[in-house]
Amino acid sequence: MSLTARQLALATLDRQLLLERRRIDVADAVRRVCALQAQTPASPYLALWNRVRDFAPEDLDAAFVDGRIVKASLMRITLHAVHAEDYAHQHAAMLNTLRASRLYDHRFTSTGLVPADADALVPELARFLARPRTGAEVEDEITARFGEHAHRVWSALRTYAPVRHAPAGGPWAFTPPHTYLDSSGAPGAPSRDARAGTRRLLLAYLRAFGPASAQDFARFTLLTRPVITQALHELGDQVVRVTGPGRAPLFDVEGATVPAEDVPTPPRLLPMWDRRAGTDRLP
Repeated sequence: MSLTARQLALATLDRQLLLERRRIDVADAVRRVCALQAQTPASPYLALWNRVRDFAPEDLDAAFVDGRIVKASLMRITLHAVHAEDYAHQHAAMLNTLRASRLYDHRFTSTGLVPADADALVPELARFLARPRTGAEVEDEITARFGEHAHRVWSALRTYAPVRHAPAGGPWAFTPPHTYLDSSGAPGAPSRDARAGTRRLLLAYLRAFGPASAQDFARFTLLTRPVITQALHELGDQVVRVTGPGRAPLFDVEGATVPAEDVPTPPRLLPMWDRRAGTDRLP
């Protein structure tokens, strides 16, 4: 049976917990939807208010403080809030993209430094960020080595190194000056296996946004088609093909269901960029 465009939209709404609010722990809710846009401090709070019944902002504050949810640069080279046990795998999947976006950018290459210069600082940065530090403190720490280029080196490192944003309290938990912590010791042991990380991220994405095409996943992550094709091949029968209204093949996790076409859709107030986080087919 071929799915209609409405069924695909309903599947996304259902898996994104947007058809009805659920009574669910905030960290579990974040895991269910794969990742939440967190470019603006309020976005994850508004996103969860739309999804969690009786949502209390202080519950999300607590999850950030105790590290059950991590805020870091990940998909599309933007800040996301993700479940701590998923962070290491998602970071492994995205590392090459995150690293290339900064170390091969003119703002870094114009310094005369090479990628190895930044990479060599990652272990030292992890030790320095064993407790929360502001960006200014990090720049002061590395100025002795990189002088006037310290700002650009730190700009690159905070994007691709295992670094998370530390909550600072106040409204929405993150207030200037921004503070940072090392994430190499996050739950779910840090992984350098990009292929395994991509497979895990793809499965999480399909559970949260499927059925979806390879192009949908590429838009969500900025990963390349060959990387995605390899992940689909390696997942084997964990992923099934689904027929939809367009010509692009759709994929889904084995055993997943799609709502009936006549399921009603309630109004929802989505935060900035939430609508485009995984697909453009939300109604």
